[in-house]
Amino acid sequence: MKNIYNMKEMDIEKWKRMGSIAFLVFLITHFLVLQAEGQTLTVHAPQQVSVGEQFRLQYTVSTQNARAFQVGDIPDAFEVLMGPSTSSQSSFQMVNGHTSQSSSITYTYILVANKNGTFTIPPAQINANGRTITSNAHKITVSGSSQGGAQGGQPSQQQSMRAAGSRISGSDLYIKVSANKRRVYEQEPILLTYKVYTLVDLTQLRGDMPDLKGFHTQEVPLPQQKSFKLETVNGRPYRTVVWSQYVMFPQLTGKLEIPSITFNGIVVQQNRAVDPFEAFFNGGSGYVEVKKQIKAPGLEIQVDPLPSRPADFSGGVGKFSISAQLDKQQVRANDPISLRVIVSGRGNLKLIKEPVVEFPKDFDRYDAKLTDKTKLTSAGLEGSMVYDFLAVPRHQGKYDIPAISFTYFDTAERKYRTVRTQPFTLQVEKGAPGSAPADYTDREDLKLLDQDIRYIKTGSTQQHAMGHFFFGSTAYVLSLIVLVLTFVSLFIVFRKRAIDRANIAGRRANRANKVATKRLKKAAKLKDSGNASEFFDEVLRALWGYVGDKLNMPVEQLSRENIADRLSSHGVSTATVESFISAIDECEFQRYAPGDPKGNMGKVYDKAMTAIGEIERLRK
Repeated sequence: MKNIYNMKEMDIEKWKRMGSIAFLVFLITHFLVLQAEGQTLTVHAPQQVSVGEQFRLQYTVSTQNARAFQVGDIPDAFEVLMGPSTSSQSSFQMVNGHTSQSSSITYTYILVANKNGTFTIPPAQINANGRTITSNAHKITVSGSSQGGAQGGQPSQQQSMRAAGSRISGSDLYIKVSANKRRVYEQEPILLTYKVYTLVDLTQLRGDMPDLKGFHTQEVPLPQQKSFKLETVNGRPYRTVVWSQYVMFPQLTGKLEIPSITFNGIVVQQNRAVDPFEAFFNGGSGYVEVKKQIKAPGLEIQVDPLPSRPADFSGGVGKFSISAQLDKQQVRANDPISLRVIVSGRGNLKLIKEPVVEFPKDFDRYDAKLTDKTKLTSAGLEGSMVYDFLAVPRHQGKYDIPAISFTYFDTAERKYRTVRTQPFTLQVEKGAPGSAPADYTDREDLKLLDQDIRYIKTGSTQQHAMGHFFFGSTAYVLSLIVLVLTFVSLFIVFRKRAIDRANIAGRRANRANKVATKRLKKAAKLKDSGNASEFFDEVLRALWGYVGDKLNMPVEQLSRENIADRLSSHGVSTATVESFISAIDECEFQRYAPGDPKGNMGKVYDKAMTAIGEIERLRK
């Protein structure tokens, strides 16, 4: 009996141990299931790219207990340049004695888009904590032209990611600054453009425009997502993008300076030999980020004062039109009317004066309500300024509101223009009884009795002796003599001025070589001192100034096409014309992207001297 009792007691202990083990297994399994259910696989990639643009495709799993990562079939429209590179992140946090931990693994691909269209990257899979989890699919739209201004060329190996530690020269990454006009009138808008040229993988760039003295500046809104295009410069396929644009209205005259700006950029380079210690601080990825400063050059803008301004000048500079609308053609006395005046066009719309409306004398008028309907574009400030004038006629009758004029300076025709609205006729009927103010005397209620009753005439009068007339007097004769002498003097002065202006073209052409030689001598001194930036500026001024004086054309109106046509028409050979234009191109390129300063300066100087000397020989 005792043995049976001992056996039962042993069986009970055995069942207790088995129950404890089963409960522990249940808890562990339940914990692992909950942990697995909390894991996610997230995809990160842009939704829109351009043809030829490189971008990252990243998958992040929120645990480090993961294996067997499989990406979906990437469409043929994308070429895989690198990947997958793996990086892991861990973080620990302690709050009020409670510790929390999070970790993740990121798989990174670098792709390049090859053709237009909308493509879907299928879901990826990974085994996390013994459970297979799947990411979402991701759609990417590819737009733009694969030519991208590269004249049919394909991107070279220089545009792929370079090895870590590679030198980034001034010709690999630079910013070109351009203004659509270098000589303008006061208040005439200028479009300033900063354009990036790169042969490396540029991922970030930042540079802020400083406060410019003498300019009213507004930034043109551009897309936040930059789309690079391919453009061939001196046989090298650059990825280019317009980084920022500003519309500037000069407020002062003379030479105004736009200073140089230093941009801070980040370039990604491939880390082909990943050191474990370095990978820990770099996120474990297969690439490194290199900081690079890029200096955008400054510009000078010549601002000319406006010609003698007419008395009714509105302050507008650009191209404008004016229109007006009267809400009523017939109204009762003491009822308000609204006259809307709209000034539309392109220019400094926000800086113009309010149009002057001449209401009849017995109208009460109020300050106009202004509505701004303008927008800033790369072409300048466009739109309309709307003025709503409110007036109240006090008497019955027929009234004329004269045409409203608006005088502005037309930058295209370089002269003042006056535009007008149509006049209006308003019929005012007698107002309702008691509608006029109590202290107002209605003159229309008075009737003329056989022309006997009239209002007293106010104001000062001037009297003179009887028989005294200005005509025939001594003062009259002296006035005629002064007018004749003034006319003769002005005729002589203006005739001499016309003769002098006729000789200006000849003098400019004769001194063109002398001025260019003087500038080239200064450039030679800059070359010997190694000052590359000022050397290229001086040679460029010598070339443009020489051809402008020789052809009797303002420098701001010159272009490569004008130079070629005008020189050819003067008997200059095609080879000489091409040599001259090549000297300008070489100088401009070396100015923005210098390589070897001494060698480049010597080559540019020799080419400029040869081109000017050949033109002088042929023009004699």
